[in-house]
Amino acid sequence: MSKLFFRLALAGFFVVGAQVVSGDDWPQWLGPQRDGVWRETGIIEKFPPGGPTVRWRAPIGAGYAGPAVAGGKVFITDRRLAQGASNQGNPFERGSVQGAERVLCLSEADGRILWQHEYPCHYTISYPAGPRCTPVVADGKVFTLGAQGDLLCLDATNGKVIWSKDLKREYQTRAPMWGFAAHPLLDGRKLICLAGGAGSVAVAFDKDTGKELWKSLTAEEIGYCPPMLYEAGGQRQLVVWHPESVNALNPETGQRYWTVPFTSRVGLSVSTPRKLGDRLFITAFYDGSLMLQLDAAKPAATVLWQSKKRSERETTELHSIISTPFFEDGHIYGVCSYGQLRCLNADTGERLWETFAATTGKEVRWGNAFLVKNGNRFFLFNELGDLIIARLSPKGYEEVSRAHILDPTNKDPGRPVLWSHPAFANRCVYARNDKEIVCVSVAKSP
Repeated sequence: MSKLFFRLALAGFFVVGAQVVSGDDWPQWLGPQRDGVWRETGIIEKFPPGGPTVRWRAPIGAGYAGPAVAGGKVFITDRRLAQGASNQGNPFERGSVQGAERVLCLSEADGRILWQHEYPCHYTISYPAGPRCTPVVADGKVFTLGAQGDLLCLDATNGKVIWSKDLKREYQTRAPMWGFAAHPLLDGRKLICLAGGAGSVAVAFDKDTGKELWKSLTAEEIGYCPPMLYEAGGQRQLVVWHPESVNALNPETGQRYWTVPFTSRVGLSVSTPRKLGDRLFITAFYDGSLMLQLDAAKPAATVLWQSKKRSERETTELHSIISTPFFEDGHIYGVCSYGQLRCLNADTGERLWETFAATTGKEVRWGNAFLVKNGNRFFLFNELGDLIIARLSPKGYEEVSRAHILDPTNKDPGRPVLWSHPAFANRCVYARNDKEIVCVSVAKSP
């Protein structure tokens, strides 16, 4: 191997034909910039006959958590039941089931397990398949949050525990009904999580030691929505949406800048808030859409428009539960309560079109597809395990290509579904179900 090739390999580059191209990582929820945009080039325009090439498959356990890809490694969490244990028959019930959660580190090249860390984890939640949160990878560390509130910082090289927290014990709370599901956010030296308890809905920990740096907000429930960092009004604002209100905090201190009430039935604050310009969009399964106008001069927000119908069936704007909407060019694209992929006018909330083609093909409660932007098109991964290339515009949904890459295995909602967000890195797509993780190449041929 030449010295030049060796240096390029270490830098995360690889050779295609006569070109040297770089491979991007996907080190956290929604990708490198936490915005659902896949910025790699050299991606195929449509799938070849028979679908994309499968680079590898690897067996794993159950879970909803999506993979993270960084530094030539794939990080994923799963759950293993204790011998003789079984999940409750009704997934809505809060069971009491013995088992263990695992953090797995796989080789990006071939899917081999490089290390694993396993710890006992007694589940008391509904929909108990496994962990929910995508790992966060940075500075040689991987941070994971399990469904029962086990927060871990591990050495990304060997899986050694650097520090850990039991959020339930630390903050005198219990796991939310559907488990801890808000993907942690890394901001400089701060790892920001939703914890729960009095005055500690949001907590910032020192990423290197686990020491609490600040805590903020009180609410009866924390919900499932990931904290997000946005800049508005001349300030960096940490947006925390829990089932009672949308809040903006000073990320350095936890001081509250503003609060806008927006209640969510059954604690279902889930979908990631999306910002475009001076507007912030929120969507909830029962309670519909909320568009906030952010003040340009100071940290403040007012309601621009809001859904009037607060129902899962009678919907006018967007009532999301699983999928993160996409906000661009004055329009919002997202999946509504019964699987309708919709386009809204961001100024008014007016629905411009809808289709079931991208999700389940028909009206189904919680029908889902995840949306990720790449160039001038979207990659959608739906609950059937289909990967779709499509163009979304105010004029409508234009499907370009579709391939089935993974079978749905989770039957908790009464049908087989695949509700885990994939990762997009190194010109590949990494997707998991409750039995395996697959890596498929979507790179253009040299």
